[in-house]
Amino acid sequence: MVKKIIQTIGKRKSAIAKATLSAGKGVVRINHQLLDSIKPELLKQRLMEPLLLSDDNWQKVDINVIVNGGGVQGQTEAARLAIARALVEFNKKLKKPFLDYDRHLLIADVRFKETRKPNDSKARSARQKSYR
Repeated sequence: MVKKIIQTIGKRKSAIAKATLSAGKGVVRINHQLLDSIKPELLKQRLMEPLLLSDDNWQKVDINVIVNGGGVQGQTEAARLAIARALVEFNKKLKKPFLDYDRHLLIADVRFKETRKPNDSKARSARQKSYR
């Protein structure tokens, strides 16, 4: 059983997820919402990946994730990263299977949207010149 509470953080774009893992019965909550009630289904499947890869290790613990910032996809990826990191801290043997499946389960994807430049419409596009 877990003797202490494990806290981990996952980040993706501007979304930040804080996962808390404690002894329990396998209840997973994202922003106080049960994992089963998350829609759309594709996002729920992305969140389930680290749980399914860990076999039945997650049935012994409760995982609570609080996610702030970003959009739906960024929040999902951040929560997935935080859950996977918490499970690896709980059971070190899970590190290799997670990395073999998808390295972004444990290693953050640090890519950000490039900021737009002054007097330009987008990050890379410049205003048209007329030369007249």
